[in-house]
Amino acid sequence: MEAESSKVVNTPYDDVFRTLLNDCSSLIIPVINEIFDERYSGDEEIVFLPETHFLNQQDGGEEKRITDASFKIVGKEEKKFLYECQSTADSSMLVRIFEYSTQIALDQGEITGNQLKVEIPHSAVLFLRCKDTTPDKMMIEMKTPGGTVCFDVMVMKSQRYGIDKIFEKKLLFLIPFYIFTHERHFAEYNKNKDKLEVLKAEYTDIRNRLDSLLESGHISAYTRKIIMEMSDKVVENIARKYENVREGVKSVMGGKVLEHEAKTILREGWKQGHKEGEDYGMKKGRLEQARETALNLRTISLDESTIAKMVNVSIELVREWFDEK
Repeated sequence: MEAESSKVVNTPYDDVFRTLLNDCSSLIIPVINEIFDERYSGDEEIVFLPETHFLNQQDGGEEKRITDASFKIVGKEEKKFLYECQSTADSSMLVRIFEYSTQIALDQGEITGNQLKVEIPHSAVLFLRCKDTTPDKMMIEMKTPGGTVCFDVMVMKSQRYGIDKIFEKKLLFLIPFYIFTHERHFAEYNKNKDKLEVLKAEYTDIRNRLDSLLESGHISAYTRKIIMEMSDKVVENIARKYENVREGVKSVMGGKVLEHEAKTILREGWKQGHKEGEDYGMKKGRLEQARETALNLRTISLDESTIAKMVNVSIELVREWFDEK
């Protein structure tokens, strides 16, 4: 199906958000527990739903939209979730949530006889920036001939989570976005070496805690590397005007991959790429996530052939992705 109109706006933060979901999908479980007060153990299966939807417009055309994350968690029961990332507190997100959730419900709907059954996913927004007026919860109300129906849109504010809380609640998914808590002080850090050192010390603490989780077997070398790579990517963008801040944080979270670490990441990434290929058969809607994985694997100096095997696509496709960059 071709869309006559296509409006897809991607930010570096959206890319980081999707990369974390694709490459370290288990990290989303503690986030869902936190937002929706669930009690998932982490052993549940996460099944991603198609991300691309075509919305019908009043002029008869279609508009292409890509959700940040649409998935279901299969445990004792099956629940569908829609999770969006927004860099600024903006109530217009409610419009997009409504569009996405109703389209997802329609895509997954069932017609039985003369009855259409649809299910609205549990919806939430991660605000990377927030204000005092940013609500903890939003609501969508629909008036129908059969009565009024409402559903909540939960809000997670990344700036409200300090380092201790992130690790205490296992919200490692938020680490790449932690730098947003310091954004308003960038100019000060950039000029004041002592204050910059305090910021670097916080990131040294984050790196050391990740190392401890790796040593204890709670995370893999692959997960640790992706978290650190994505932290660098966020800092590159948000602090692009503040060289000392940017380079200071990167000096802590970046660095060359050691040979033994690269071998571990290769082994773990190979297993993950093979599993994703089996589980999803690289169906339409997963290729973009495979592409993001391939681009991230290139940052640790793996060759094209190895990367192609890890994400279970042809080497020609991998080369095409790299040429686009």
